[in-house]
Amino acid sequence: MHRRHPVVLLALSLVALLASAAFAHDDDTRFTAADINRLAEIGEPALSRDGQLIVYTVTTANPDRDQPQSDLWRVRYDGTARTQLTRTPDSNESRPQWSADGRFIAFLSDRKGDDDASDDDTKAQVWMMPADGGEARRLTHLPSGVEDFVLAPDGRQLAVIAFDPERPAEAKKPKNPPPIVTDRFQFKDDDDGWLDHRHKHLYVVDIDSGKASLLTAGKHDEQLPAWSPDGKLIAYVTKRGDDPDRHLNFDIYVIAPQAGAKERQLTTFPGSDLDPYWETRPAWSPDSSHIAYLQSDEDHWIYYAPWQLAVIDVATGKASLPAPIDRCFTKPRWSPDGRSVYALVEQAEATHLSRIELASGKLTELTHGERFDTDLDVSSNGRIVVLGGDDTHPYELAAVERDGLRTLSDHNDWLRGKQLASAETLHLKSADGTALDALLIKPLDYVPGQRYPTIVRVHGGPVYQFSHEFMPDWQVYAANGYAVLAVNPRGSSGRGFAFAKAIYADWGNKDAQDVLAGVDHAVRLGIADPQRLGVGGWSYGAILTDELIARDTRFKAAIAGAGSGNMYGMYGDDEYAREYELELGTPWDHRAAWDRASYPFLHAAQITTPTLFQCGERDFNVPCIGAEQMYQALRSLRIPTELVVYPGQHHGLTVPSYLRDRMERNLAWYDRFLKRAGDAP
Repeated sequence: MHRRHPVVLLALSLVALLASAAFAHDDDTRFTAADINRLAEIGEPALSRDGQLIVYTVTTANPDRDQPQSDLWRVRYDGTARTQLTRTPDSNESRPQWSADGRFIAFLSDRKGDDDASDDDTKAQVWMMPADGGEARRLTHLPSGVEDFVLAPDGRQLAVIAFDPERPAEAKKPKNPPPIVTDRFQFKDDDDGWLDHRHKHLYVVDIDSGKASLLTAGKHDEQLPAWSPDGKLIAYVTKRGDDPDRHLNFDIYVIAPQAGAKERQLTTFPGSDLDPYWETRPAWSPDSSHIAYLQSDEDHWIYYAPWQLAVIDVATGKASLPAPIDRCFTKPRWSPDGRSVYALVEQAEATHLSRIELASGKLTELTHGERFDTDLDVSSNGRIVVLGGDDTHPYELAAVERDGLRTLSDHNDWLRGKQLASAETLHLKSADGTALDALLIKPLDYVPGQRYPTIVRVHGGPVYQFSHEFMPDWQVYAANGYAVLAVNPRGSSGRGFAFAKAIYADWGNKDAQDVLAGVDHAVRLGIADPQRLGVGGWSYGAILTDELIARDTRFKAAIAGAGSGNMYGMYGDDEYAREYELELGTPWDHRAAWDRASYPFLHAAQITTPTLFQCGERDFNVPCIGAEQMYQALRSLRIPTELVVYPGQHHGLTVPSYLRDRMERNLAWYDRFLKRAGDAP
């Protein structure tokens, strides 16, 4: 049988592409699909020990390579001397860290070294450069590259996380990749690809000689290294047991930084102690006596339980929750006096930087209002920087001071020349009386009393939420005459455990009811046109989109990206067999639960909504089979549908041209089914 390459499915007719371009408004102050690739993404702020300088990453689109490019930047705490430190169009820099004396910056980079001249697949290694910029020196030469690292306090060593080598050091690289052979329960991961006998382990690397010493070994992975301030111990996160792939019981271990040292398990809670998903290292207290970290619930509740701030005594192993509130904490950092911990705390539609006093548990918000904070750092002298944004401002760095925030970076200043739409918070109730929130963006040309075509956005997760943060696609829709409605249904975070777990093993029921209640509310407000409703989302947002169009025929257009309507087809094809068995049970023993989760595919004959399906060709998180099966079902039923497969992409698209392509296609799809002749813009 002849099969079409996915690239063929990527092609939409030239007429449709030209039409979508024609929909752009003549006013160049409106945010367009092309503007998505003008955005600079700021990340990974790191304060020097004296608090004078901040190094961070800036990721932009490189049009020549059609790839994202990440470089290092530096700014003074007073906001002056903002300087680009690296310019590497063919490689990326990330995870910058200061040496203790502030003279050097260590970082990860996939740039080529002298011994990589003939290697087309350069692995990330640790490099070091002068703090003022200049020539960088490669510090590690691990054959499988470096995934993560942290500098020792004395600047003489690195703690490094790296995969076991693919082959013996003396073996030549084969002409073709060897067969993939695995006997693991989890054999796929969207970040690392196929999982085999190799694991991630902890090494110590001497900076002067480059010698790497293996500290851990075995059929388990180590992640998130953190060096104690006194230099005596390295903390890290790992899962152990007969088969670590089968559970989520992460624990923190510590080990002395020398070969042959014996590791010690520190946390013993029968649930997740610092799941790497949260990208939060163990945070050592200034005196090296305690570690702050994140603790979840037992495996049964997977990601539904809020992550709590925990503190453990390294000597005794005694752990406590200093502020046990029903909300998620992330990114803890200690105050210099060791009496408080700074962390990000999620609330409904917002995430704020807060200070938690350990003795009393008192929590004080340091940032306020409708904003979303995503990272922070604290210097040894108590200076604080936060990375955050809001509806009309992408993430930027700011100094946190007594009288408020002082901006330190301004990499998206061009947005000041654009008309941008703000989101307003709606409060409503679901059909059963459950209190709900939603965000509403009105079209730029909104006229009170006039109804507009409305796009209902559905968030991923399922345990996540829409917040007051910059959403480029919402801005494109608002600029093109659409209202955007984003409901946070049951299953969303930011509202506590009970609200999140309400959809446990029952996807597409209460959360679908809540989304529809939000739609009804927007119609009653006189904003949403009930005859011109669209819906769409990515990941779980697409899974719930499939549920919505299978349960309700009011939507005239839908877009489901990286989703699935048939969870039977996902088992064993994605990376979530462990989570499925924890929540749904096995497909062969719990058919009722799996039938409920597969409702859209099993009831595809009820769907009347024209639907565009999308996926990343190499997505191991929600593989293309989910989109393919729903596309095939609608094609069989002769419902207008298309399938778009983005070549080489994983769960999150990164290629700039694909990001623009997706936005233009989405706009064209909604325009095709929701716009009327004469609609503006």
